[in-house]
Amino acid sequence: MKILVLAGGADQVALIKELYNRGHEVILLDYLENPPAKFLVKHHIQESTLDSEKVKECALSEKVDLICTACTDQALLTVAKVSEELNLPCYISYEKALAVTNKRYMKKRMIEFGIPTSKFVTLNSISDFEIIKDLTYPLVVKPADCNSSKGVIKVNNSKECYEFVGNALKLSRTSTAIVEEFKSGDEISADFYIDGETPIFLSASTSVKIKGTKGFTITGSVYPAITDEHISSLTDIAYKISQGFGLTDTPLLIQLIKSDNELFVIEFSARMGGGSKYRLIQEISDVNIMSCYVDLILGKKPSITTKQSEQQIRMLYIYTRPGIVKSIQGVDSLKKLGYVKEVFMYKTLNTEVTKAETSGDRVMGLLITAETTAEMQSRIKEVNSSLAIIDENGDDIMMHNLLME
Repeated sequence: MKILVLAGGADQVALIKELYNRGHEVILLDYLENPPAKFLVKHHIQESTLDSEKVKECALSEKVDLICTACTDQALLTVAKVSEELNLPCYISYEKALAVTNKRYMKKRMIEFGIPTSKFVTLNSISDFEIIKDLTYPLVVKPADCNSSKGVIKVNNSKECYEFVGNALKLSRTSTAIVEEFKSGDEISADFYIDGETPIFLSASTSVKIKGTKGFTITGSVYPAITDEHISSLTDIAYKISQGFGLTDTPLLIQLIKSDNELFVIEFSARMGGGSKYRLIQEISDVNIMSCYVDLILGKKPSITTKQSEQQIRMLYIYTRPGIVKSIQGVDSLKKLGYVKEVFMYKTLNTEVTKAETSGDRVMGLLITAETTAEMQSRIKEVNSSLAIIDENGDDIMMHNLLME
């Protein structure tokens, strides 16, 4: 089978390897000149995954049998749209993909189906700003349809809100912004597989954010994160989502806030989480979700049996100050000594990094396991002292302070 894969990041590297293991031919489409997955494929088309007409044109010219992606929202919408237009198989329809990738549709239907979430308003123009008056600060402003938390920011007053609503409207592909009341508490990232209409709980982790900023940049995921009681509540929420949005036979990622022992849904998507979440899920639940996902997109029903880990597990995300990534030091010794179980590269060498504001700015990820909390803390400390990311001037530009927050 000839398969067109949209997006060429580290998660798509895992997808492509799984497809190759099953004997399929892969063509990659990504707007970058040298995305991480490029070295795997013979044919890379440099186009945007968000340009559905270009993707359709490429699919027709290459005579592909399937279009797919993994772990990314907006590319999934393109997959669903073009697959429907070309009568190619896809596990989700364009209508359903739109409802779970555009927060405007998502939030409205969440309210309709009794899915707990923050009070919110939708704006299509800065002239709609007056409708925010019924919300209570602090608020969160976000574009309705962007990847990697672009434009998502916490605001404390009307002046800040006005400024960042304008920014969100510019970033949104549909010129739509969402403004919602901020809920304080732990952010939980929960993963399910919807088997038919039945949610199978896979994993839950706490998302660690950079402290002292208005943004929501994730620096790591921590397991364990919740109690059995919360798992039951999460499963109820997953069932409401699957019923309300008509989601069957699909992975389901839910992001929530646990506030005063209550759960409030921020957003969700019919996909696996990004940032090597597929490996975190496997480590936590003993389910190779990437393999299950490939079963799904190839038309085979996956078989899922879970077993929750008793270890301490963390995914650490490494960010840098601005600079060109010339080399990375310390990784091999950390792996050899067992401090790091697996390394994921999100930026190729010689890539220029300009900021550390969204998940798209991560340079690498590290999967770490330990038997105790004390052992985990010791391993993170060793990682922080041994790892270095060297720029074009020979300086270490890694943001070491983020690992110790």
